[in-house]
Amino acid sequence: MMAGMSADPTVSPADYIRSHIRTVPDWPAPGVMFRDITPLLANPRVFRVLIDQFVHRYFDVKPSAIAGLDARGFIIGAVVAYELNIGFVPIRKKGKLPFTTVAETYELEYGSATVELHTDAVKPGDRVVLIDDLIATGGTMMAGRRLLERLGAEVIEGAAIVDLPELGGSRRLQESGLALYTLVDFEGH
Repeated sequence: MMAGMSADPTVSPADYIRSHIRTVPDWPAPGVMFRDITPLLANPRVFRVLIDQFVHRYFDVKPSAIAGLDARGFIIGAVVAYELNIGFVPIRKKGKLPFTTVAETYELEYGSATVELHTDAVKPGDRVVLIDDLIATGGTMMAGRRLLERLGAEVIEGAAIVDLPELGGSRRLQESGLALYTLVDFEGH
C-alpha cells in the first residue's frame, strides 16, 4: 500500500488523487468548473502519491529533462525532475525569462497567450517529458511542444494530473502524434 493511502485496498492512486482535487464552480468565468489542485499540494501524503505516479512512469524511460508549463506545471515538473535526477526546464509566460528566448502564441478557452523558452534550455536530441497540471483545450501543451521541438528536442510524452476530455485538448494532442499520460479525468469544463 502506498504511504498515506486509505486502508481500503480498492482505492486506486488515481481515485485517491481525484478525491483531493477541489472543484470551484463559476471560476474564472460563469459556467466553468475549475479543477483546483492546491489541496493535493497542501497534503504531504497526497503530494507524495501524486509525484510517485509520475516518477514511477518515467524512471525507466530516462528522459533528458522534464519541462514544466507555467505555472502549476513548475510545481509538479520540478519535483519529478529532482526525483529522477535530471534537469528541469521552465516554459514561462511571455516576458518572464531574462535570457534570449523563442516564443509561441496559442489560443486559450478565453483568449490567447504566449509562452517562451530560453534558447539554450534544451539541445538537439534531448528527450523531454512535458508536464502541466491540466489539459483543457491543449493549446498550452501544444505551444510548449512546438518550442521544445524548434530547439531540436524530442517530446517523448505530455503528462498532466487532470484531463478535461470534453474540451478536446487530449484528443487534439494525441491526433498530432503526442503520447499523453494523465492521472484523472473530469467531465464538463
